[in-house]
Amino acid sequence: MLEGVGARRRPSVGPQAAPPCPAARYGAATRLARPPAARMEGEARGGDVPTPPVTSLLVSLPSSLCPWIEACGCRCRSQRDGEPGTPRRAAGNALQPPGMADKCSEGLLNGAVPGERGKQDKSFKRGNWGNQIEFVLTSVGYAVGLGNVWRFPYLCYRNGGGAFMFPYFIMLVFCGIPLFFMELSFGQFASQGCLGVWRVSPMFKGVGYGMMVVSTYIGIYYNVVICIAFYYFFVSMTRVLPWTYCSNAWNTPDCVGVLDGNLSSHAAVNLTHLLNATQKRTSPSKEYWRRYVLNLSDDIGNLGEVRLPLLGCLGVSWVVVFLCLIKGVKSSGKVVYFTATFPYVVLTILFVRGITLEGALTGIMYYLTPQWDKILDAKVWGDAASQIFYSLGCAWGGLITMASYNKFHNNCYRDSIIISITNCATSVYAGFVIFSILGFMANHLGVDISKVADHGPGLAFVAYPEALTLLPISPLWSILFFFMLILLGLGTQFCLLETLVTAIVDEVGNEWIIRRKTFVTLGVAVAGFLLGIPLTTQAGIYWLLLMDNYAASFSLVIISCIMCVAIMYIYGHRNYFKDIEMMLGFPPPFFFQICWRFISPAIIFVSIASRGHGAVGGGGAGRAVAGRGQSRLAAPHWLILPVPPQFILVFTVIQYRPISYNDYVYPTWAISIGFLMALSSVICIPIYAIYKVCRSEGDTLLEVGGQGQPPRPSRGLPRDCPLPRGCRHWATCRQHPWDVPSPGSRWHGGVARAGCDGGH
Repeated sequence: MLEGVGARRRPSVGPQAAPPCPAARYGAATRLARPPAARMEGEARGGDVPTPPVTSLLVSLPSSLCPWIEACGCRCRSQRDGEPGTPRRAAGNALQPPGMADKCSEGLLNGAVPGERGKQDKSFKRGNWGNQIEFVLTSVGYAVGLGNVWRFPYLCYRNGGGAFMFPYFIMLVFCGIPLFFMELSFGQFASQGCLGVWRVSPMFKGVGYGMMVVSTYIGIYYNVVICIAFYYFFVSMTRVLPWTYCSNAWNTPDCVGVLDGNLSSHAAVNLTHLLNATQKRTSPSKEYWRRYVLNLSDDIGNLGEVRLPLLGCLGVSWVVVFLCLIKGVKSSGKVVYFTATFPYVVLTILFVRGITLEGALTGIMYYLTPQWDKILDAKVWGDAASQIFYSLGCAWGGLITMASYNKFHNNCYRDSIIISITNCATSVYAGFVIFSILGFMANHLGVDISKVADHGPGLAFVAYPEALTLLPISPLWSILFFFMLILLGLGTQFCLLETLVTAIVDEVGNEWIIRRKTFVTLGVAVAGFLLGIPLTTQAGIYWLLLMDNYAASFSLVIISCIMCVAIMYIYGHRNYFKDIEMMLGFPPPFFFQICWRFISPAIIFVSIASRGHGAVGGGGAGRAVAGRGQSRLAAPHWLILPVPPQFILVFTVIQYRPISYNDYVYPTWAISIGFLMALSSVICIPIYAIYKVCRSEGDTLLEVGGQGQPPRPSRGLPRDCPLPRGCRHWATCRQHPWDVPSPGSRWHGGVARAGCDGGH
């Protein structure tokens, strides 16, 4: 085992030996003062290595940390008490497993040291972001997705224009930023994925499994949307866009193009005839989407054939995702310099082009003109909370995963504010881009903008492509638009895949799988490709929207709420606030403390009262069972919430209506499958809790829930290093939070009670 530095001789093995200060043994100056070669040579001779005067000065510096560490009465042994392979005796005459002292010292040598910041808080085993910019750009790419472009502008237009901005920013301040900060700090402190972080309260580890299930569902169908964008990107590389005219084999007699004579020449027809023709028309872009790209079947149960062009593009999208993640965050951190920034370049180009078009100002006025009477509508507030919640990607597990690769002392409080505001500002900015083009299209057709405004796939693959055909050099604008959609989708898909891979690798945790993380990434990518094949059939769009409406709707709300309850009321808000203070150097602001404990959980419940929008932007599903599911899963704590959210949940059950796609109403059996997908993520929470209760030694639920262990903040600290006796929380002990072995461990009890006499 490595000794301390200087002319200090080995202490006697007897029980009266005074242990040296941990700071003097493991400080940065100590490590720099004595090279490994000199240390090994001295041990081989059985003597001491002379210490130069400068080295003695450096060694004396960490000794000032002794009173700080010993404030809790913590003691460390400098060596084993016996031969290799035998347990050593710690304070209190308790036994530790063989070699634990060596592992603990090795962890401290590689990890963060109390009082030290900077390079010492890296994770040499898991890896870190190359720099802080990579983390911020990755988080921006994760949060800013397709919904920012094709859902927020439509919600703003539908819910009172500029008046919608008021509830939107209220929800951002009281719900969005606090939840974002909570997940980032949770993952960064524990330095683990969405499963490993739940060592703080093992009974709630099902929340992590629920996040994995949600990320799996979203990752499957999100990449299908990206593959459709790839397809449109490729077919745009022509002189004339294929959805410009109605002279193609897939067109019907009802098809009327915007460039045809009876619509483009306003002088040839009167306004009444123009409006009638427009109302009855089927656009070439819509027929291209439904009859050629999808070759849409008449029922969700009629899968039909696999659309080979889409299947090929799906393979391309998964290959791109895998190659960008082949080295984990080391490779994806370099890719995001382009994928997270270039969409803003395209948005700016489209914005400059859009505002110069005739009718663009009319479209922007539709987008921004406030209708203050709608601000009293509860649904408007529900839509605002829903958009904030889903656009930031809370409860997907991605935020926890990305933050786990941060350095321990990174200022995630600052990052959460920057990323959240950037995400919302992007949504507002995208609204100008979308409605300037739609205003031009409405002016060209001579109709109200409500006739052309749409959201979701209808906006991205029908309305906006049709508007682009009116522009000069339309293929160029189409290429830019769909390339932007691809990059926006990839930024989110990177984090979805990394969430699953990190959770698997961290859960297994051995060196074998860590060295083969690339193969784990490949396996997850191949599985995602195979599971996405049914979504490329003729009925694939039905299944895609079904998954979007149910798999990523109210289940996220329940998962997020239970996470708040588990951290604030099971692990303990005081413990968590001390964790953040030790990690960042300051406690979370009082405003965030109140939001985490009371305001944000209440808003989460209210958000489910609106349409259960998913990640892509479908609407109107998954609301009925939300109240019942929450009452079962979080009954001990849900009464802390105010009464109005409970009333809204009951009202939501009454107002539930099944989803539909255009004129097609989903059958009952399909909706049942949707509910099963939603419950499959939520059900992980009670199932794992029951499993943990059955195997627990506690007598009550509170004891079982409190049998967690503090997250491991020290980078590289082994999992089997003990938490000193009496130290229920490492921040109060003011030392490293060595992990407590699990209740079933051979060393549980003796190890957990060793090493600290006066902790709290």
